Amino acid sequence: MNLNKESKYPSGLPFLVFTEFWERFGYYLMIGIFTLYMIGDPLKGGLGWDNSEAADVFGTFIALAYLTPFMGGLLADLKLGYRFCITLGGILMGIGYCMLAIPEKWAFYTALGIMVVGNGFFKPNISTLLGNLFNDPRYKHKKDTGYNIFYMGINVGAFICNFIAAVMRNKIGWDAAFITAGCGMFLGVITFWTGMKHYKHVDVRREPKPEDKPLLMQFVKVLGVGLIFAIAGWMIPDNIMGSNSTDAFFMFCIPVIYFYASIYKKANTEERKPLGTMFTIFIIVILFWAIFKQNGTALTTYAEFYTDRETPTAITGITEKLCFSEKLVAENKEVNQVDEQFRKIKDAEGKPKKCTDYPLYFKNLEASKIPPQGQSLSLVNTEIFQSVNPFFVVVLTPLIIAFFAFMRKRNKEPTTASKIAYGLLISALSTLVMVAAVYYTDNGMHKASAWWLFACYGVVTVGELCLSPMGLSMVSKLSPVRLTALMMGGWSLATSIGNKLSGVLAKNWDKFDNKANYFYLNFALLLFATIIMFLLLKRLNKVFKEG
Repeated sequence: MNLNKESKYPSGLPFLVFTEFWERFGYYLMIGIFTLYMIGDPLKGGLGWDNSEAADVFGTFIALAYLTPFMGGLLADLKLGYRFCITLGGILMGIGYCMLAIPEKWAFYTALGIMVVGNGFFKPNISTLLGNLFNDPRYKHKKDTGYNIFYMGINVGAFICNFIAAVMRNKIGWDAAFITAGCGMFLGVITFWTGMKHYKHVDVRREPKPEDKPLLMQFVKVLGVGLIFAIAGWMIPDNIMGSNSTDAFFMFCIPVIYFYASIYKKANTEERKPLGTMFTIFIIVILFWAIFKQNGTALTTYAEFYTDRETPTAITGITEKLCFSEKLVAENKEVNQVDEQFRKIKDAEGKPKKCTDYPLYFKNLEASKIPPQGQSLSLVNTEIFQSVNPFFVVVLTPLIIAFFAFMRKRNKEPTTASKIAYGLLISALSTLVMVAAVYYTDNGMHKASAWWLFACYGVVTVGELCLSPMGLSMVSKLSPVRLTALMMGGWSLATSIGNKLSGVLAKNWDKFDNKANYFYLNFALLLFATIIMFLLLKRLNKVFKEG
């Protein structure tokens, strides 16, 4: 696809798209196997943690990964510049991915810390650089479309990576998969530097207003106070939010939120309305991310244990072997809930076979499909399901772009705020797909068809495409020019809080005997956000029109 034909798009767009392609390749390769690695059999290189502990670590990591961009955005705006921050962030993330290959606990947590810092430098600034390219009067009217193309391109990387992860994990091991993620990130940095001449001219730090000069000092204070708050949150007895890490995270967020509130308070009349609109949408979309990011926790668990992953014949590279004589999770309480089908299977002495003699995948599998001792089933790797969402992003993005272009020609294109509102509504409907799946399988007593997950991801992807790229476009349109990257960091802050809430919700997965109620809760949260958004839509649209 020639994005530059007749100068329809900035010449730097393809380079930024392929930089993010490789960045997302590395990130989603790592994130696709992250939960599986934590709950995996230690004898096969996994950590052997339970679902609750893994969900807490997963939620904390993705929350911090999207919290630090407000720091990287501010430093780029006022001091370091966008290209330097993107390069530094990419290198740090590549190092972090590779460090996960070291089978030591200190290396695991050090790698997570390095990746969190790296993402903070990378994430807000590449989006800002893209927005700056579209500030050219020749391209300004295509900014929404530019972000859609950007979003589609990077999801090609997210789609491919899980197949590579499966091959590397099956053929070599966890370490090879993580190193592959690191190599992908380094290729992203190389790609970014290859196209440097195309966006060098928009990497210009604006001279801050006199009232903005203390921002850097405020930033340092926020970090200091946030650290103190986080320590206090970690030490709170009996946990307010369920774990030390969760309490520490939300306590750290308090001074950060106050920092953004102070920017709004000090803004002049002209800037206050667009800032208020952005912050309002930031708050509302927190609930979207809380549900959407469960693709790495609750939906991965559903794919791992509740979904029929059997293939008639082994597909080279992306299928794993599962033998009934090995234990997936020793003495897991859920495994001990013996189903009627297992009472029909006898051991050597003619007694009913205990459910703990089987991997958890066999718990709700028809007895006739359980292989004889010494034989195994061929199952599609669970991480392959993580490619369903980016697959739909790639397929549906051209349709979404064409639809909005059709509406634009008739002067009926929804505003950016309206697109976000519809995105929330459509995303809420996706949770009802999983409710139907739970009822159809008698609350997990039988394996669910993989098509249920395909349908859920398909619906939520439409919602995502109406919301996520529009959020980036909104920030580029409404934020004060001198603080664009900082406001991109604010969008990431909202994503961060939602990510952490996703871990909090997923941590309670095992507490819901009826899994339909879990998905009903997700539906209720998204429906609440949708109602609030539509109630405020008229006022929000007015600000966009004025902008």
